[in-house]
Amino acid sequence: MFKKALEYTGEYRRTTYKAMIVLFLAVAVNALPYLFLYQLICPALGYGEIDNVGIIWRAAVIAVCVILYSVLYVKGLVFSHISAFNTLKNLRASLQGKLEKMPLGVIQEKGTGTIKKMFVEDIEALELVLAHAMPEGFANIAIPVIMIVGMFVVDWKLALLALLALPLGMLAMKMMYASGTGKMGKYYASAQKMNNTIVEYINGMEVVKVFNRDGESYQRYETDIKSYRDFTLAWYKVCWPWMAVYNSVLPCIALFLLPFGAFFVMQGWSALPDLVLTLCMSFAIGTPLLRALSFVPTLPVVSYKIGQLEALMANEPLKQTDAPFSGKDHSISFENVRFAYEATEVLHGVSLDVKEGQLVALVGESGSGKSTLAKLLVHFYDVTDGSIKIGGQDIRDMSIEALNNEISYVSQEQFLFNMSLLENIRLGKPDASDDEVMAAAEKAQCGEFLARLEKGLHTMAGDGGKMLSGGERQRISLARAILKNAPIVVLDEATAFMDPENEDKMNRAIAEIIADKTVIVIAHRLHSIVGADKICVMKNGELVTADTHENLLKSCAEYQQLWQAAEGSANWNVASSKEAKV
Repeated sequence: MFKKALEYTGEYRRTTYKAMIVLFLAVAVNALPYLFLYQLICPALGYGEIDNVGIIWRAAVIAVCVILYSVLYVKGLVFSHISAFNTLKNLRASLQGKLEKMPLGVIQEKGTGTIKKMFVEDIEALELVLAHAMPEGFANIAIPVIMIVGMFVVDWKLALLALLALPLGMLAMKMMYASGTGKMGKYYASAQKMNNTIVEYINGMEVVKVFNRDGESYQRYETDIKSYRDFTLAWYKVCWPWMAVYNSVLPCIALFLLPFGAFFVMQGWSALPDLVLTLCMSFAIGTPLLRALSFVPTLPVVSYKIGQLEALMANEPLKQTDAPFSGKDHSISFENVRFAYEATEVLHGVSLDVKEGQLVALVGESGSGKSTLAKLLVHFYDVTDGSIKIGGQDIRDMSIEALNNEISYVSQEQFLFNMSLLENIRLGKPDASDDEVMAAAEKAQCGEFLARLEKGLHTMAGDGGKMLSGGERQRISLARAILKNAPIVVLDEATAFMDPENEDKMNRAIAEIIADKTVIVIAHRLHSIVGADKICVMKNGELVTADTHENLLKSCAEYQQLWQAAEGSANWNVASSKEAKV
């Protein structure tokens, strides 16, 4: 684990070594007063002589050692924290780089709670290793080892007595380590689940209130929090008794040395000055040894978190190259595409050709694979088998930036950043002027609701765009796409949040986007795609057939069922109470 932690320090490894050396000197200086104390005690017991000058300068040296220890210890911690927090900065930047190369779908599956925990809590846990456990642990173990060697030089029998307490303390620590490690996986799983549930609960508060589901929603929230509490207490319940034992025994180096050492002296097996010296040296061992071993209980936690981080960073990156787009045109071809979420295959050998300039619609029941096919095109995931090509070039043979330049993707759930609406739209074309942004907003039919806002396009969107309704967020997203003006457009339920009054405006905005473009549309409202060049009917992850609306109505039973359902919903209305009684 320490080797792994050092790997992350990079250019700050030398600073970590400086911290270790300075802290070693600090602990060594802190041990010296006990040796001078021995020189003061022995004359008092009748062994040797010392004058007043000797007493004064030894007392002065002890005082200097105490001050010097404080200065060196602080300086060592300054070095260790400079190294630690710069390492954490580099690690977070590295993790961000890894996430940017991962399939976006994989990141979404992990959940915001899990990602947040890794970026904040798990990486922060390395601070304990880099700033404390390694530099302090080295110093606080090295000096006791030197002292123990000195004890054996003085009197090996007394040295063994001094060490008798260590096996008991180490055994207790080992038992705590073994007991706690077994429960760690479930503890962290419950923590991640709680984080995700909290984020989901807060984000869904509006829906919970509207549909009066406070009780059901809160029950899950409460269950996950209690689960985390129970796992935490169960973990500590196993560890607490052993922690009490080793915290009590380890510092008491004199536990056996004082009574049995005195017996050895009375029996003439050891000399009294040797016992005094060994006792003084044992006092120099207890505190640093306990401080070093105090990090041990946290090391399994840190080791687990490092493992989690490495597991995240070990995820297969999205397959791409640094090559630009070099397709001959903007036609799209899905060639025997298969895709699986973990072990479950959801697309089974889909083949589909979309010519440049065509408008192709994907229809089918929920779960038929429509949105998955669209997400594969915009490279949210890598295909499990087969290939997707644009103009004959495999999307895996170009950079994700190059692909993004060729495609505008508008999904039913759009995210707005907490900055002005103008800057949110400008994301589609970062170098666009304010006039270009405003023109795109007008084309996306944003004018009506922007007029109601006091600051218009300069209004802040709020976290996730919470200051706008779902339909307004979608129109801002469409404005982004209009501004981007990419040759390929993918619309995934782009009118999902539109009310009937605004749907016509939305359709006019979409018309602005798709003019002279290669377009793939996913829609449940079949009336909006009857004019498509080709309608592809999906079912259970397979492409049933692809044809025009008229031909599908004549020949495709699946499409006929979808159309009948669409007709029924279009003619549906709420009967009055009088009509209902008739």
